[in-house]
Amino acid sequence: MRSDGELMLGGLLEAAHLIALEQVPRVVAEHARQAGLTQTLIYVTDLQQQRLVPLPGQSGDNGEVLDPILIDTTLAGRAFRNVEIVRSRRGPDTTPEPEEKPRVWVPILNGTERLGVLQATLPDLGELAEQRVIRLASLLSLILATKRTHSDSFARLVRVQPMTLSAEVLFNLLPPGTFANERVAVSAALEPAYEVGGDAYDYAIDGDILHVSIFDAMGHDTSAGLTATIAMGACRNARIQGADLATAGEVIDEAIAEQFTGRFATGILADLDLRTGELSWVNRGHHPPLVLRGGRWVATLAAEPDPPMGFRLDPRTGLLDYQLEPGDRLVFYTDGVLEAQSPDRELFGLERFIDFLIRHEADGLTVPETLRRLIQAILKHQRGRLQDDATVLVVEWQSGTPERLVL
Repeated sequence: MRSDGELMLGGLLEAAHLIALEQVPRVVAEHARQAGLTQTLIYVTDLQQQRLVPLPGQSGDNGEVLDPILIDTTLAGRAFRNVEIVRSRRGPDTTPEPEEKPRVWVPILNGTERLGVLQATLPDLGELAEQRVIRLASLLSLILATKRTHSDSFARLVRVQPMTLSAEVLFNLLPPGTFANERVAVSAALEPAYEVGGDAYDYAIDGDILHVSIFDAMGHDTSAGLTATIAMGACRNARIQGADLATAGEVIDEAIAEQFTGRFATGILADLDLRTGELSWVNRGHHPPLVLRGGRWVATLAAEPDPPMGFRLDPRTGLLDYQLEPGDRLVFYTDGVLEAQSPDRELFGLERFIDFLIRHEADGLTVPETLRRLIQAILKHQRGRLQDDATVLVVEWQSGTPERLVL
């Protein structure tokens, strides 16, 4: 005989196949009640990870309209930031009524990507009830991940302002901002989310190899976005056909030159052997990667860069290599991070950038949360308005001891 928890998860899984995103809150609530979980509310993060936004069709305890919740200053936000269960009580009083049931906030994780949070009222504070809500959030993450890709409602919900055409094109090509398995963790952040011009990043796993690339196309307009798009597409196409890094760089170079006159993109194409930690890369006119180890900045992987892609100029340096150690964090970035300029013309700069990453690592924050806060710091430095795209991608080689964003 199946338990209430099994009935909840099994029934929800069966029902989820043919429902639209707008139906998810109602269907989740119906099945959650079978396991004693009530007053379930689903919030997803906006594009800039500043707010948690309620899915449509939900209301509060008294039928009131739900407002977005700030991530940095709330209990729900703490669950999202720290990837942990946060317990609270209904009502504003610090001494709740005895008959009130416990309420929890649980992060919704698609692998290691933080989609939002689930609020639920539990029948009690027992371990069984908490396990059920954690499992409900896990299944909910899979449902949201599959429904969001073809839902205009979801796209509209997570945006707080109109998106430019260039950003619309690029954001639909980017992989998720966070990925991890037992050997590697990858996290990326890109701003300005709604007006991104020519920055882009990509990554993929191929057996024991992690492919990573980052691009910065000339300009900050639709043509820049198209240049970055061509670079990403050419890189993926060459990679899937088995081309090595140097060849892939030449393929991108030719693809941009065929489509544009005078347009170019800088970039780094890299492969990380997940068994050994051996890093190989080519640098096409881009800022060199950085290596952080044990809370210190230990290396700048500098070498004479090859020409940017799009000019049909012959590369000279070619393939480079470096041996990572377990736990190393490899940092890729674009010039918009270093050149972010305050109103009084103070640059954010390399030292401030590295110090921020190291300081927050020492505080025990995950890489995704560190990058979220880094982007907010860069925006604050420029009073909320970036003059150029700013992209950061961090790869942590785990060597079998991963940083897990799981409960």
